[in-house]
Amino acid sequence: MRVRVATTALGITAALLAVPACSTDTTPDTTSTTSTGTPARADGNGAPLSSAALKKRLLDESDLGSGYLRTPQHPTQHDDVTVVGCPALSELGGDTATGGSLTFPRKAKVTFAYGGSSSEVSEELYSDSANRLSDGIGRIFDAMTGCPTYQVVAGGTPIDMTSQKLTAPHGLGDQQWSQLLTFSTAGQSTVVKQTAIRDGSLLLIVSGSPALVDRHLGKALAKATTAN
Repeated sequence: MRVRVATTALGITAALLAVPACSTDTTPDTTSTTSTGTPARADGNGAPLSSAALKKRLLDESDLGSGYLRTPQHPTQHDDVTVVGCPALSELGGDTATGGSLTFPRKAKVTFAYGGSSSEVSEELYSDSANRLSDGIGRIFDAMTGCPTYQVVAGGTPIDMTSQKLTAPHGLGDQQWSQLLTFSTAGQSTVVKQTAIRDGSLLLIVSGSPALVDRHLGKALAKATTAN
């Protein structure tokens, strides 16, 4: 059984995140992200990049190594979503509360499954002015981490949520945010790590299995911020 959870209802991902109800791994991975040095700017003049340009900067199978399979991008399903027990999230409202993407028109996304298991890692790229990116993602992470426990009812399915603010990796980009989310439903739990990094006019969000996020965050930023 797989429960489709609209994590964009909580303000992060651009499409529904598949949460495998069969997973019971609730132990956070504490592996440190290794920085390969200060990456180049997304654009030296700070000009936003087009969606087509962002797509070319996403990770692909050759970047990740063996065992990764790109998953199809499905149209966003706008299930009825209600947030219970977290007024800050409820107040975000609008498209954020119904499974839509972040309100930046220039964007690209890719998702990979690993090793034929339920482990997944997703990469999202957005581009806009530095101030807009910082304000948008900052408000969302503040709202999510400001409520340690709450419930989301998505398409009639109640999902108990816990959130934990993590120390974001230092030395990557201009600003960093990170959190750990636990989705619990039908007696099963899944842990998702989400780390966001703003570098100039580029915003990178890597989400998924904590170990996979830690493993690929540095290379995702390096590729995203290196001009092609």
